[in-house]
Amino acid sequence: MKIISKSLIITLFCCLVCVGCEKESEKELGTEKESNKEEELGAEEEEISVTPSTYTLIPDAQGGLGLWRDSAAMFKPGDVIYLRGTFEFIWIDGLNGSAEHPIVITNYPGEQVVIGNSTWSGGGGSHGISMSNCHHFILGGENSASDFLINGSTSSARYAYFNLVLRVFTDNAEIKNITLKNGGTGIWAKTDPDPDDPDTWYPNTYMENLYIHDVIISGTGSEGMYIGHTATWWDFTTHTPFYDSPSDFVPGNKYVQPIKWKNVKISNCYLYDIGCDGIQASAIDGLEICYNEVTDWATEENPSHNGGILINGRTTNTNTHDNYVHDGWGEMCQFYGSGENNATHIIHNNLFRDNRWSDGLSLRGTEDAVVQITNNTIARCGNNLIRLNGYFGMEKEQIIKMNVLIEPRMEEEYFDNRAYIYIENNASATEGTGTQANVKIRTVEDAKVNVDDFYQPVSGSPIGNAGYRK
Repeated sequence: MKIISKSLIITLFCCLVCVGCEKESEKELGTEKESNKEEELGAEEEEISVTPSTYTLIPDAQGGLGLWRDSAAMFKPGDVIYLRGTFEFIWIDGLNGSAEHPIVITNYPGEQVVIGNSTWSGGGGSHGISMSNCHHFILGGENSASDFLINGSTSSARYAYFNLVLRVFTDNAEIKNITLKNGGTGIWAKTDPDPDDPDTWYPNTYMENLYIHDVIISGTGSEGMYIGHTATWWDFTTHTPFYDSPSDFVPGNKYVQPIKWKNVKISNCYLYDIGCDGIQASAIDGLEICYNEVTDWATEENPSHNGGILINGRTTNTNTHDNYVHDGWGEMCQFYGSGENNATHIIHNNLFRDNRWSDGLSLRGTEDAVVQITNNTIARCGNNLIRLNGYFGMEKEQIIKMNVLIEPRMEEEYFDNRAYIYIENNASATEGTGTQANVKIRTVEDAKVNVDDFYQPVSGSPIGNAGYRK
C-alpha cells in the first residue's frame, strides 16, 4: 500500500513547482479537453491507497497568490489546500481533482481567511478569486461562511470588480460557506465564446455540476450571482451579444451560441443589499434554486436588471422552490426559460412579498415553455402579482393552482381583478378549481395571515391549504 503525506508552507515566490520530479505535461495533468484523467486515476486507486496531501498557502510580498498550470499540477485529487492570511487576489489555473476525490480549498483551521481589495479602482487584480480550467474541487470555509471572506471594491469603479470568478470551462465545483461583500458581482460563472476554440461554442461541449450553498452575499453594485451566459448568440464580427432571431443576423457576420451548464443547484444562500438581480441563472439544463433568501435587491432601480430570482434565457428543466424573496425594489421572480425538448419548469412553495415597483412573478418564456406555478404566496406588489407575457412564444397554457395572491397594485386607488393574474400577448393559463383553486384576496388584513411568521394562516383565514408553507 502506497501512502503519501506532505505538509508545506508555500508562497508565490517558491514558484509552486514540484521539485524533485520531472515536469508533467499538460496532457498528463488533464485539462478541460482531457477526458481520460479520471479513468486513469480510478485505475490507480484500485491498486493503491493514497493519503491526501495537505498544503498551506500564504500571500506573496504583494499580497497575491498565483497557481498557474505548472504549479497547480502538483496538487492531486483529494489534496487539501489551506489559505492562510490576507490575500489581495488569487489566480488559479488548471487545478484538477476527481469526482471521487475533489481538491479542497479552505481556510486554515481556526482562522479566518480574507481575500480581496476594497480600494481597487481600476487596472489589474479586478477580482478576489479567479479560477480557470479547474475541475472537481470544493471551495469555501471549513465550518461556516464567517471562515472565508471575499471583500470586494467599494470605489466608484466597483462595478468592474468580481469577487469570485469561475471561467474557461471551470466546472464540477462546490462553492460553500463563503461571505462575499461589496464589489460589482458576487459570483460569476460562465465561459465566454472564443473564435479560435470551437469547444466554447454550443452544442460542442458544456460545463456540468455546480453546487452553491450556504453563501452570504451583500453590498454588490451589480448581480449577487451571475451564473451562465446571458447572450442568446455571440457575434464574433462585432464582439457583441445578439438577442434577436437568427433571421435577423447581419450577412457575413459569424454567430455562435455560448456553451451551457448542466446540473446547477443554488441552495440555502442569503443575499441582501444587491444592486441588480439577486440570483441570475442563464443557459442551464437542469437548474434547482431552493431555500434561499433574497432581500433588498435592485437597489440601483434599473428596470432592465431588477429580478430577485431570475431564471433567464436558454434554461431548461428548472425547479424553483422554497425560496423567500421580500422587501426589494424590482420583480420578485422572473422566468425567461425555454420549453425546448419538452423541458419542465416548476415554481413551487415560495414566498414572494413586498416589492416597491412592478410585478411579483413575471413570466416571458420561449419555445412554448410551460411553468407549473403551485402553492406560492405572492403578496403586496407595486403592480400585478403574476404576469404572463406570450411575446416570445410562451403561448401554451401555464398551470396556476393553489397559490395565495394578496394585495396587488397596493398603491393604486383604481383596482382591476386582472392584477392578480395579468395575461398579455397571446399568453394563456389554466387555473386550479375546487380544492386546487387559487385564493385571491384584496388586502393582507382580509387574508388573516401572520406577516411576522412568513404569511402563515391564523385562525379564520380563508386561504385553506393554498399558498406557501415554511
